Amino acid sequence: MNSNKTIKKALNIGIPFVLGGAILWWMYRDFDFKEMEQTFLYDMNWGWMLFSLIFGVTAQLFRGLRWRQTLEPLGENPRTSDCIHAIFISYASSLIIPRSGELSRCGVLTKYDGTSFPKAIGTVVTERIIDSLLILIITAIVILSQLSVFDTFFDRTGTNIEDTLRGFTTTGYIVTVVCAVITIAFLCFAMKRFAFMAKIRETMGKVKDGIMSLKDVKNKPLFTFYTLAIWVSYFLHYWITFRCFDFTEGLGFTAAIVSFIVGSISVIVPTPNGAGPWHFAVKTILILYGLADNDAVSFVLIVHTIQTALVPLLGVYSLVCLGLRNKTSHQE
Repeated sequence: MNSNKTIKKALNIGIPFVLGGAILWWMYRDFDFKEMEQTFLYDMNWGWMLFSLIFGVTAQLFRGLRWRQTLEPLGENPRTSDCIHAIFISYASSLIIPRSGELSRCGVLTKYDGTSFPKAIGTVVTERIIDSLLILIITAIVILSQLSVFDTFFDRTGTNIEDTLRGFTTTGYIVTVVCAVITIAFLCFAMKRFAFMAKIRETMGKVKDGIMSLKDVKNKPLFTFYTLAIWVSYFLHYWITFRCFDFTEGLGFTAAIVSFIVGSISVIVPTPNGAGPWHFAVKTILILYGLADNDAVSFVLIVHTIQTALVPLLGVYSLVCLGLRNKTSHQE
C-alpha cells in the first residue's frame, strides 16, 4: 500500500518535469546556445529586466491582500504579512509539485494563524473562478480584435480543425497529444481528490462557505482593484521584458497582450511554472508577429528562466521570515 502511494507521489512529481523537459528538449535540440549566450551576457538590458521583476513581486503582494479580504467574512483574520508570505511560498512549492500551491498556502495560514484549512480552500476556489472569468473576458476581446493572428496560430499549432490533417506535423501532434493527456490525467486526479473530500460533509460545508465568501466581502471596489492590479502586474512583468532586447523592443502592445494571453492559457498544462508549454506557445505567437525564430526562442528561454528564478527567492525569503518569527515567539 505504501509502495503504491510512493509510486503515485513520484509520478505526480516526475511526470510534469518529464513533460516540460521533453518539450524544451524538442524546442532547443538544434539551437545554437552560443548565440543566446551573447544575447544574455552582452546584448540584454539588465535594467529593464530587473525593473520587470518588481511587478512579479507586486502581483503576488496584491494576491495576498485580496486573499485576506475573502477570509474576513468567514471570521478568519490572519496577519496580512502571513497571507503574502503564504502566497510567496505557494508559488515556490508549485515549482516542485505543480498545482500544489493552493494547498501549501492554506497550510501556511493554518499553521501560523490557526485559519480553517477547508474555509481557506474555499476562498482559493473563489479566487480561481474570478481570475478565470477575467482571463476569459480578456481572451475573448483579444481574439476578436486579432482573429487573423489567432487563425494562423491555431493553424501552426494544429488546433485549426479544418487544416489539422494536412497542416499539422508529426512532432506537433506529439506535443499536443502529450499535453492533453497530462492535463486530463491531472484533472481526473483532482476530481478524485475532490470526490474524497465530498464524503466529509462538515469539511465540504466549510469549503462552500469559503466559496461563497465573495458576496460578503466588505469593500468590493477594493477587491476589484486588487484583482485588476494582479493581472496588470502580471502583464507588466512580461511586457517590460520586451524592452530588454533590440529584437522585441519594436513589437508593440498588441504582440505583447496576445502572447501574454496565449502564454497564460498554456500554463494549464501542469509543468513547473509552465515550462515547455509556455515557451512553445509564446514563441509561436512572437514568430507570427514577425520575430525571427532564433530570437523568439532566445527570448522565451531567457525571460522564463530569470522570472522563474524570482519565485524560489521569494519563497525562501518568506520561509525565513516565518521561521524567525516563530522562533522569537517561542523564546518569549
